[in-house]
Amino acid sequence: MRYLLLLGLWWFTSAAVAAPVILVFGDSLAAGYGLPQKAGWVELLQQRLAKEQRHYSVVNASISGETTAGGRARIAAALKEYRPAIVVLELGANDGLRGLPLEASRANLAAILQACREQQARVLLVGMKIPPNYGAAYTRQFEETYRELAGQFHTAWVPFLLEGIAANRDQFQADGLHPTVAAQPLVLENVWRELKPLLGKH
Repeated sequence: MRYLLLLGLWWFTSAAVAAPVILVFGDSLAAGYGLPQKAGWVELLQQRLAKEQRHYSVVNASISGETTAGGRARIAAALKEYRPAIVVLELGANDGLRGLPLEASRANLAAILQACREQQARVLLVGMKIPPNYGAAYTRQFEETYRELAGQFHTAWVPFLLEGIAANRDQFQADGLHPTVAAQPLVLENVWRELKPLLGKH
């Protein structure tokens, strides 16, 4: 009996360790800012994977307030620690809201994408849109950065994380920036639509 118990424990541990990792690498929109624990779309993603019997382990390495520069500084360590099969890259919103130089943001995202490529991780690049606070040209170029990088690196991409949500004020918390608990399944659907083809047969 003891032998069977140890064997079962070994099998469970080995299976858990062997599960390929989906690394969500983003900012407050992925970190679950202002939400109850386990209510964010990243947690819902893990539940969706389990429901569909897709054996992936989701690691959320997102940080509220993160910029593309911050992401660039810590991507190497995250890739080394988690060895992800897939990276969901959701960064740039804070750069845009602060009006940071788009050339720098693009270079940072490109560096992150290159690091993922060198680790042979598949990437889902998550696009964002911003209010026209800094002029139409800046706003347009910000949005186009994601499409252009997705083409350059041949990655899957979500054109807009908050598609179908952004126009509805009731779907946002009091700050007007972060989606509510009720909106999280909608955010997940936007990600899932493009993520699902990357999952393979795991």
